[in-house]
This record gives sequence, structure tokens and C-alpha cells, in this order.
Amino acid sequence: MFPRLPRRLGGVLVLTLALVAGCGSAGSSGSTGSSESAATDAKPATRIFKADNGEITIPADPKRVVATGYAVPVLIEAGAALAGISSWERGLPMMSEEDRTTYDKLAKVAGETAAETNYEAVAAAKPDLIVIGVPAPVLAQIDMKRLTSIAPTVAIGPTTPDAWRELSRRQADAAGRSDYHQSAKAAYEKKAAELSAKYRDVLGGMKFGHVGSYGEAASGTFQREFSRSWGTNIAEDIGVTYYGKVKKPGPGSQAVSEYPSTEELPQSLGEADAITYSVRPDGSPAKSVQHVLDSKLWQALPAVKAGKAIPLRLTEAATYESALAALGSIDQALAPLLTR
Repeated sequence: MFPRLPRRLGGVLVLTLALVAGCGSAGSSGSTGSSESAATDAKPATRIFKADNGEITIPADPKRVVATGYAVPVLIEAGAALAGISSWERGLPMMSEEDRTTYDKLAKVAGETAAETNYEAVAAAKPDLIVIGVPAPVLAQIDMKRLTSIAPTVAIGPTTPDAWRELSRRQADAAGRSDYHQSAKAAYEKKAAELSAKYRDVLGGMKFGHVGSYGEAASGTFQREFSRSWGTNIAEDIGVTYYGKVKKPGPGSQAVSEYPSTEELPQSLGEADAITYSVRPDGSPAKSVQHVLDSKLWQALPAVKAGKAIPLRLTEAATYESALAALGSIDQALAPLLTR
């Protein structure tokens, strides 16, 4: 890369550099390194990562990461080297004060939906890795060719609601933060085991149902959630058993929830010994849930009449830290069962 120097001048230059290096690092046993190692340092190491959009060559140690969708809360919690994110309003009530401060400071390069991606803002963030955390069907709304022209882009999106465990592992791995994921997972599993032991005698043999927050009051439907759904999967980790299954299962969340009419409440939840239902982080029910709670058919359900209708907060938790907080809220909600 440089003109060839006369041998004698080159020797003087090498000696001078060696002396300068020696003065600058007294006591060091290392060397200045060869031109080959310098070239290696100039070109960051890469690895092959298996993503939803194929096997992608990504930096082994990303320095500027852009994250969207479900990747946002995971990578904020993991302390990834974020240069820009999409907005993630639904998860703000579940963020710690420290994570919320980080969220607020980061440049927003996309809105709440994939269609709101600002490609100029993504490019301005100068990422060396882009992590897209949206479901596979939504990728059609994104100009992946344009994103990949900016930086290596990996799509790691959700499938069923309970898949956040594996999803968060892969997202943290892509961003070079697998160590964080392992420690967060261990903390969650420890707490879940403690609560499982605490409630084992109470929950044994009980059949639970769950009413989710994605029903449509205007159309007179409610959301019945089964095993592995948003409102059920974390409670299941401590021994809650949700009975029944979707009558006509479909892909993704359609495999674990359905939308009967309110008139079907007795048929859908009449066998439940207890019913949990989703509420907002502040404890208030969404309009779709309140519609169910106000129904005379709801009030006539055996579980409700027995005082075993239980509100659950933080049912949209999709990271180990937020799920740990959800375990705490589940503990508070189920505690009255211990005194009956």
C-alpha cells in the first residue's frame, strides 16, 4: 500500500517506530504486530447467522445495531450497541426506568408498523447490523432489498405468542449479547420454580380459562386464549393449567386463541374452576374485556360466582425481564387462592 523505501531508510524507520512504541508501553511484552494482523484488524470478523430470511453473513461483534419490532425491548434490556430503533409503545409500561431512558434517547427509524420504516433514517444511523423483529408475513411490507443495501439484515420474528423465549435468544445472539440472555433466562426460571413450588398444592387439578384483550366489543366477540397464548404462557410456567383447544386452528396466534361471540361464554368457559383475564399494566381492563365483565352471562359462570375470576397484568411480556415482572403480578393475583 505504500511506496517501497530504500533498505537503509526503512531500517531506520522501523527502529524509530520500535523505540516510540517501547516508550509508549513500558513493561509491555507484546509487539506492534505484523501487516497481516493489521489488515485483519481493519476488517471486522464475521459469522453466518441463520435467520428467517436465510443464512446471513453478519459482524461477529456488531458495533451499531438498528432494531425493530419485538427486537427492540430485547436488545435494549441486553445492552446491545443500538444506533436506532422502531417505536415500541405497547411495551413502554413494562420497561424499567433505566430501559425507558435508553428507549427515549435512541433515534426512532420506524414507527409501530413495518410499513412505517424510514429507510433514510436507517441509513443515517450507519448500522453494521439490522435486526427486524416482525412476523414473517409482515416482511412483505418491508423493502428488504433496500435494507440489505445499507447493512446485513436479519429477520427474527414471532410465531406463536410463547415463542418469545427462543425469539429473544436468537435476537440477543445476533447482536452479540448471548451472555445477557443466559443470565436473564436463569433469573426468570429461578423465580418460576419458586412460585411453582408455592402454588403446587393449590393449582393441582384446577382447570383454568382465560379471556384475552384482543376481542372486539363492537362485534360482540371476546378472545378465548388457550395454552401457549399471550395471557397464559407465563402463568403455565408456575403450574396453571388452561383447558380446551382452538376449534379451527390456524397459523401463529390462531393456533392458541379464538374469538367466540359473547353469547358463547357459558359453552366456552362453563367448565373452568377459575378464569384469568388480561388487564392493562395499571390494572384497568381494555374495552373488549370490560364488555365481557359487564355481561350477565359472565357473571353467571360458576368460576365467577365462586369468586375465582382473576385479573392478570403484563400479559404481553415478551422478554425475560418483563416476564419476570409478570411472574410477580401473577403471584399477587393468585395469592388469595392460598387462603381458601
